[in-house]
Amino acid sequence: MMKIGIIVLNYNTGRVIGDCLSSIEKLRKNDFKVFTYVIDNASQEKSYKEVLKGIGNLKIIENRKNLGFSGGNNVGIKKALEDGCDWVLILNPDTVADQNLLVEFYKIVKKDSQIGIVGPKIYFAKGNEFHKDRYTEKQLGKVIWYAGGKVDWKNILASHLGVDEVDEGQYDEIVETGFVSGAAMFIKKEVFEKTGFFNERYFLYLEDLEFCQRAKKKGFKVVFVPSAIIWHKNASSTKVGSSLQDYFITRNRLLFGMKFASLRTKIALLREALLFIFKNDVKRRAVFDFLTLNFGQGSFKIN
Repeated sequence: MMKIGIIVLNYNTGRVIGDCLSSIEKLRKNDFKVFTYVIDNASQEKSYKEVLKGIGNLKIIENRKNLGFSGGNNVGIKKALEDGCDWVLILNPDTVADQNLLVEFYKIVKKDSQIGIVGPKIYFAKGNEFHKDRYTEKQLGKVIWYAGGKVDWKNILASHLGVDEVDEGQYDEIVETGFVSGAAMFIKKEVFEKTGFFNERYFLYLEDLEFCQRAKKKGFKVVFVPSAIIWHKNASSTKVGSSLQDYFITRNRLLFGMKFASLRTKIALLREALLFIFKNDVKRRAVFDFLTLNFGQGSFKIN
C-alpha cells in the first residue's frame, strides 16, 4: 500500500487551514495510507490549534522560528520520509482539495516511473478570483489559477498557464510542464533522495521553480494532471503585489537566473538589477542582498 505524507505549512492561517484539513479528511484513500503533517512556522496567532482537534492521523511540528516556505516544508518532508512515505504532497493551507485528488495522481504516476513531480489543475476558490466581476455566478469556482507552468528563459519569468480563464476543457491534456506550483506539489521520494530538498536560500517564492528544474536535470518528469483538482484562496498569508513579494521575487529571480540561465541572459539580468538600485527601495534592498549573498530571510522583516 502506497504511503503518502501530506504537508500543510501554517503561518498565521488559522482562518483558512480548517477548510484545507477538512478536505484532506474527505480524500478518497482506498489504495493509500495517508499521514498529515501540520508544520507551524512560528505563527504569532495560535488559533489554528482549535481546528486541528478531531483530525485523524495528524502530526504537528512547531518550528521555533519562521523558516519560510522552503525551510518549513523541508521539516515536514524529512519527517514524512522518516515515516516511510513513498510520495509527499505539499499543500498550501489556503487550498481545498477535491476528494479524488490522490486517486487522479495515482492513476498517472503508476504508469510511468520517470514521473517525479505532479501538479493538479488549480482553480481560484469561489469569490477569490482576481476579476470576479467579469464572471457569471456559474463560472465562479471554475476560473483557472494554474493549468501548468511556463518559463520565459530569455527574461527569467515564470507564469501560470490559463490564469483568469474560465475552464472550458482547454487545458485537459496531461503534459510535461515547466514547473509545478508550490501550492500543490505531489513529489516522489526518489526526487528528494537524488535532488535534495527545497533550496532554503530562497526562503519564499520561486523555490518551486528551482526545485522542479533540479529534478528535471536528474531525469525526472514534471507533469501537469488536469483531472486532479484543488481550489486556492490565493495569498492568504501574503498579499498579492506586496513589498514582501517584490523583495523575494526580485532577489530569488536573480538567484535562479545566475544558476540556470544562459550567459547572455545572466548579463541582461544584472543590468536590470543595477537599474533597481536607483528606482525602488524594496527592490534595491533585494538586489543588494543578492550581491552580498544575504539569502534565506535576508534583510526583509516579516511581521
